[in-house]
Amino acid sequence: MDQPTVGILHPGSMGAAVAACAATNAAAVLWCENGRSTASVERAARFGLTSVATLAELLERSDIVISLCPPASAEDLARDVAGHHFAGVYVEANAINPERTQRIAALLPDATVVDGGVIGSPPVGGKTPTLYVAGPAEATARIEALFANTAVQATVLGTEVGKASALKLSYASFQKTSRVLVALAVGMAREHGVDQELIEVASRRTDSYLSESQYVAKTAARAWRWGPELEEAADALTAAGLPPEMLRAAASTLARWNDAKDSELTLTDALDRLAQP
Repeated sequence: MDQPTVGILHPGSMGAAVAACAATNAAAVLWCENGRSTASVERAARFGLTSVATLAELLERSDIVISLCPPASAEDLARDVAGHHFAGVYVEANAINPERTQRIAALLPDATVVDGGVIGSPPVGGKTPTLYVAGPAEATARIEALFANTAVQATVLGTEVGKASALKLSYASFQKTSRVLVALAVGMAREHGVDQELIEVASRRTDSYLSESQYVAKTAARAWRWGPELEEAADALTAAGLPPEMLRAAASTLARWNDAKDSELTLTDALDRLAQP
């Protein structure tokens, strides 16, 4: 099979690193510089992505397009792509709920839509995330081939669009909400001068996030994208007849850190912002 040309929409910290892995088995990996930030330009250059001037050019040249953007933008991005009658493989790899994924598939009648979900950290510094995919067998096989022998492991879940999104949000519901609870627990303990004692108690259990309070600052820096992801997971719970309130509360808590986007905070800074937004 000839090496495909791949387009990435848009190269954030995860998207750029995933795209760089795809470059191993692709003829080229393209991204559209129009309207993107200086940080995106620098990131794309660092990962060796090829810039094109317009979305139309990217879609015309690409056999496979991977959408990795903030959840709120997923449908708008798909509509933009649909407007150009893209007829290749469209990997909807955003952290959105299964119903939205299916709506996006319906927005792209000319394309072959693959449902995707990345679990794990961006594939840099030895990290090896898994890209779970679901959709037509021929298309998911192409995605497996695209990431063969790279730091991204592509795993097929079957042909039903929505399965990969469901797995991603099921995992995110626990992993992200539990770290919000760590922030609240440590913040409460600090208010009463027993935060070190709390961490000592938790450290006796090797499976407790409470013993890893350094993650609070990392959580604060990622809150701007984790919050919307948990809102998507809450919608998925609602659709399943399950109570969404805990995840919505966690998303609301994360919103107190929205202005800390990608910043380098200390634990004290993060807890102060949480207490006094």
